[in-house]
Amino acid sequence: MSTPKAGPGESAWAGAAAAALAGASGVPVWLDTPDRPARRTPLDGDLVVDLAVVGGGLTGLWGAVLAAEEAPARTVAVLEGADLGWAASGRNGGFCAASLTHGLSNGVSRWPDEMPTLLRMGSENLDAIEDTVARHGIDCAFTRSGELTVAVADWQLTELAELSEQARGLGEKVELLDAEQVRALVDSPTYLGGLREPDSMAVLDPARLVWGLADVAERAGVTIHERTRVTGLHDEGDRVRLDTTSGRVRARHVLLGTNAFPSPLHRLRSYVVPVWDHVLATEPLGPDRLAAIGWAGREGIGDAGNQFHYYRLTADDRLVFGGYDALYYFGSDLAARRRRSAATEQLLAEHLFATFPQLEGTRITHTWGGAIDTCTRFTAFWAQAMGGKVAAVQGYTGLGVGASRFGAQVALDLLDGIDSPRTRLEMVRRRPVPFPPEPVRWAGIQLTRRSIARADASGGRRDLWLRTLDRLGLGFDS
Repeated sequence: MSTPKAGPGESAWAGAAAAALAGASGVPVWLDTPDRPARRTPLDGDLVVDLAVVGGGLTGLWGAVLAAEEAPARTVAVLEGADLGWAASGRNGGFCAASLTHGLSNGVSRWPDEMPTLLRMGSENLDAIEDTVARHGIDCAFTRSGELTVAVADWQLTELAELSEQARGLGEKVELLDAEQVRALVDSPTYLGGLREPDSMAVLDPARLVWGLADVAERAGVTIHERTRVTGLHDEGDRVRLDTTSGRVRARHVLLGTNAFPSPLHRLRSYVVPVWDHVLATEPLGPDRLAAIGWAGREGIGDAGNQFHYYRLTADDRLVFGGYDALYYFGSDLAARRRRSAATEQLLAEHLFATFPQLEGTRITHTWGGAIDTCTRFTAFWAQAMGGKVAAVQGYTGLGVGASRFGAQVALDLLDGIDSPRTRLEMVRRRPVPFPPEPVRWAGIQLTRRSIARADASGGRRDLWLRTLDRLGLGFDS
């Protein structure tokens, strides 16, 4: 997604952006609630279970819920190093997409023969999430809103037309819209056209999904320990020993859902880099401001450039607006100080008001950042270790709210030795290309970021560096 057209229109919003940001909280809007559940107790001593799940985000909790549903007699423990949902699972924009491949084009370029199957599995996965939310009464404002991709530069119209043709060829339901049609749905002066996918996405409150899944898991007999960091894995033959900060766990199987954080399996660390993404949330807009922009369908919106924004409305009519300025810090730095970036927050606020000038004077109440687990193919990948007793899944690259359920299900299949259509996917059987070590990693990512910005500023034309990455099947997603 590219920024609204660069130039005087952006600088004109600098003052309004700075005023809107004054006094904004640095707590993610989803986590800033008195309804946040009490913390589960840390592990105290030793524990023996059938399945140990490392990570209390969406991957780990889906893994626990699915494992308990599939085999109610199986004993399951979730070990979370901090608090449930405090990282990516509670810091995202709340977009729950059907895509398992980080978009159609990325999937077709990597697994063209498997795309019909991957599209079907992605749709079934989203349906299953919706069913779980409804069946268990999870209060996470799940809304099957669909997705709207908007063109904000002329070159993006051509790309959306090509994407529309590609999607229809695969049997997908899409609508190609001109400027008048897309502005009838959502009114922004930056919109030149759009592509609407009515069934491909839901929006939700991700933290409440985490908390709801934790409740479901516990009702199914799962034990959850927060503030219990796993410090090592050891193969003990028929079991794996997990050393933690407050005890030891011995498990027949281990599912690792560590996202952007360093995996206990050291050999997987080169496959993921943490890329920092930043998000804003406004005050509730109120009926007059909502009427000024329309958006009756409450679609999840993204624009069609390389550096892209994503945005949506919350259940209480706040506008959540993020993306564009993805940041990587040398050495895969995950320090807490990276959660705020004044320059990025200012830039995002200017882009918000350039997109919706009708909202001038609206306060921005929350602004935050979080790390995304990016890999070189932009999609989840899986790995096993210790004779198949350990399975790991990482690399969602921003689409983990939906794809995490699929990722956990595949990992459980692998642990159980199940030969299924899921485990036979090339996407599952092959890993991405790892990132190089520092300082080459940092230099390559910075070069890629500059090339992406140049492409957006020059009609989408990709320079030699980006074309080379394309040929090698590598990349860096902004």
